[in-house]
Amino acid sequence: MDFRDTSYPDYVCHLKKSLHGLKQAPRAWYRRFTDFVLTPGFSQSKCDASLFVYHQGKDTIFLLLYVDDILLVTSSSALQQHLMGRLANEFAMKDLDPLSFFLGISVTRNKNSMFLSQHAYASEIVEREGMSSCRSAHTPVDTHAKLSASAGDDFHDPTLYRSLAGAFQYLTFTRLDISYAMQQICIHMHALKTEHWNALKRIICYIQGTLTYGLTLGSSTDLRLLAYTDADWAGCPDTRCSTSGYCVYYGDNLIYWSSKRHATISRSSAEAEHRGVANVVAKICWLRNLLLELQCPLSRATLVYYDNASAIYLSGNPV
Repeated sequence: MDFRDTSYPDYVCHLKKSLHGLKQAPRAWYRRFTDFVLTPGFSQSKCDASLFVYHQGKDTIFLLLYVDDILLVTSSSALQQHLMGRLANEFAMKDLDPLSFFLGISVTRNKNSMFLSQHAYASEIVEREGMSSCRSAHTPVDTHAKLSASAGDDFHDPTLYRSLAGAFQYLTFTRLDISYAMQQICIHMHALKTEHWNALKRIICYIQGTLTYGLTLGSSTDLRLLAYTDADWAGCPDTRCSTSGYCVYYGDNLIYWSSKRHATISRSSAEAEHRGVANVVAKICWLRNLLLELQCPLSRATLVYYDNASAIYLSGNPV
């Protein structure tokens, strides 16, 4: 719709609020919410721009914002009610009570632990592809062969492949066991072959048999970061780049994991392992800074375990 005022044809309307659906609407909403939250004493995290922290004496609040979904953690119920009242006076919002579902992840509470699961999300993907009755696979990937860029003929429906790959990428938030398999799937999106599609269907078959899998987070007395990392050497059959993976534990809880192909070629297994260690150490530095902002500073050094003697000596003496 084009509106022109005949008296002021050169004027434009200045909106007092953003319109839903416009490109600048998310940015305007985020700025509006941030300006309000920072007023009562919150500080914005430097590690995660969506995290806001309030700490005054014994009162502590953690507020995590994702678009219009808010995850709130407070040190007392009175503090929670006070903040909820302030937010309700400023924004139209609804209290969904204790955390049970957030961004497609269901939360089941036990005595001293929480079980995070994407059972409904995974079931929806499997049913959408009509593979609810398929025979389950024991592993998400074939361990004897790696996918090549020239494996088989061209796949006839790249849109379907990319849609499924993107959907399963979100599933890796609670499923460490398919991280490597999804990494292998996603690096071939630019040139899809039939073997890539068969590998993706194998992941679907594996998910069908493991729908109840998830991630358990519980209390722990030994609060320290511990990391494990490993890498192959020249594993990619096309580029000869190595692939490294790592996982990080906070106490007894698995909190971060990754599987990624290196951007450059390593000339030895020691160099490939050392690059993998560098990747996990960079992530550990970020996690330590995040824990510092969450008022949980670590007093002990973080141990990183890997199994290459040359890389261990290189890390101990870079000269």
